[in-house]
Order: sequence, then structure tokens, then C-alpha cells
Amino acid sequence: MNAFVAAYLTQDGLANGAIYCLLALALVLVFAVTRIIFIPQGDFLSYAALSYVSLRTGQVPGTVGLLLVLVGVAVGIELLRAAWGERQGLWRRLARLALPPLGLAGLAWLSPLLHLPALLHAALAVALVAAMGPLLYRIVYRRLARATTLVLLIVAVALHLVMLGLGLFFFGPEGVRADPLIDASFTLGGVPIAAQSLIILGTCAALVLALYAVAERSLYGKALRAAAINPVGARLMGISAELAGESAFLVAALIGGVSGVLIASVTTLYYDSGFLLGLKGFVAAIFGGLASFPLAGAGAFGVGLMESFASFFASGFKETIVFAVIIPVLLWRSLATARR
Repeated sequence: MNAFVAAYLTQDGLANGAIYCLLALALVLVFAVTRIIFIPQGDFLSYAALSYVSLRTGQVPGTVGLLLVLVGVAVGIELLRAAWGERQGLWRRLARLALPPLGLAGLAWLSPLLHLPALLHAALAVALVAAMGPLLYRIVYRRLARATTLVLLIVAVALHLVMLGLGLFFFGPEGVRADPLIDASFTLGGVPIAAQSLIILGTCAALVLALYAVAERSLYGKALRAAAINPVGARLMGISAELAGESAFLVAALIGGVSGVLIASVTTLYYDSGFLLGLKGFVAAIFGGLASFPLAGAGAFGVGLMESFASFFASGFKETIVFAVIIPVLLWRSLATARR
């Protein structure tokens, strides 16, 4: 290996690490607020990538049909709650549940006629996927908020399998790959650097800063932090655990959507590709003990660099090497916990 190859692999590893960083931050956020190890996080990535390519090719994405199904189920649940006596605020709840997703679905139906630019298609694909997050929490997890972590994990695995089947049904088995948002490159020190890689790194940095600003400066962010640090105390102070869970799922789906749009032009993605990417984000999140955002982010870039260099030295074992890292990390954390 010479300096040119090392620099090229580093560039590739940092770009992949930025995607894993976003997925890891989403996993840590959801676990901190809801105690859910959210296995389907990678499915949001796949849905967004497939939706973006569908929009770019003048088709109505399958996400629209899935979103309408989720809206119908959520509205049905609210009507059942009203029938059982929880009628207060029914119309407000129904409007909050149905109107934003239906508006996005209508815009997606009209998008082939509007000839939108790539950036607006990307924003629409992200919005469609982000709208799914609160609906999934409301349908699947709201009644399980106080269940054990093991039960929540089993439900997450089941939800992932359901989303895989729905992805195959709505999108089909074909792989897709999008054109880069900016199809350009330049040379730095003799190493070609794609503009798409810089977009990935810049978007990752912008999202991390935005999450930090919201968490530190906004009232909703502070409420979400309170729900993550002390759920019982947050409830006693009037912070809704249900709203905190929906907000965490909204942010996680938004991050998954952005990750999918960014990576769609880097590699070919299928309906089930997000699972493997999500697992790598989970490995990064384990570096932070599913609690520390900075350690999870650092672990994500470490995973990206490790994967990139492993693909050069032992391409057939790169996945094994990445996932094997979790063993010493868990062992170290177990010993550190025992010493306390």
C-alpha cells in the first residue's frame, strides 16, 4: 500500500463513517428516550433511497402506499380509543396524525407532473420517510412503553421483518442507484475527491450541529433530554412520554431518510440493504454504550475506516472484521461495569 491508496481508502472510509455516524446517533437517541434498540433503523434508509430513485424516474414511490396504510391503521386505533371513552381532543389528534402524511402523499402523487429538481425530490423522499416514524411509534410501541427491554427488542425484530416484507411488496426486488446530487470531483494531493463525499460529510456535520442546537437551546430539545435522563421525573414535570417517543422516532426516521438519499448515489441499494448498514451503525453505537453521542460518532468513523482498509487487505472478510470489533468492546464495557 502506498500513500495514494491510503488516502483514497481514508476518503472512502470517512464518507461511509459519516453515514454510520448518523445511523448510530439515531439509535442512541431512540434507545435513550424509549429503551428500544431500534433494529428497523436501516429500513428507513432503504425506503428513502428507493423513494428518491422512484421520484427521479417519474414514478410514484411505494412509500406513499405504505404511508397511507400506516395512516389508516393509526386513525383506526384513535377511533377505537374514542369508542372506549377517550374522546377528548379526538379531532385534534386525527388532524395531527393524518393531515401531514396525506399532504406529503398528495405531493408525491403530483411530483411526476411537477418536474421537480433533484434537491426537492430528495427533500420529499426524506419527508415521506420521516412521516412514518411517529406513526410507527403510535401503532406499535405506544402501549408497550413500560415493557421490558427484551420485549421491546423482540418487537423491534418483528417490526423489521414486517418492514422488509412491505419493502419487497411496495418496491420490488430490483436494486437502484441514483445520480450524485453534484456530479463533480477535484484532486487534492493527487487523490480524486468526489463532491458527493463532501456532501455526505457536510450533511453529517450539519445534522450533528442541528441536533446539538435543538437539544441545548430549544424547549422541546430540553424536554426530550429530560425524558431520556429521568423518564419518571419528566412525567412528574408534565412532559409527555408519548410525545417524547414520537419525537425520537421522528428524528430517527428523518436521519434514516437523509442517510438513504445520500448513500443512494454511492452504492446500489435494495429493499433489504438497510439492515446491514443499520447493523454497522449499531456497532458504532455500542462504542458509546448506547448512551454517549460523541463516543458513538467516533466509533462510527472508526468502523468506516476499518471497513475501508479491510476491503483492501481482506475484502472477503471485511464484514466479519467490522462485526468482530463488537466483542472486545462489549468485553471491555462488561469489565468496566464489574469494577464499579
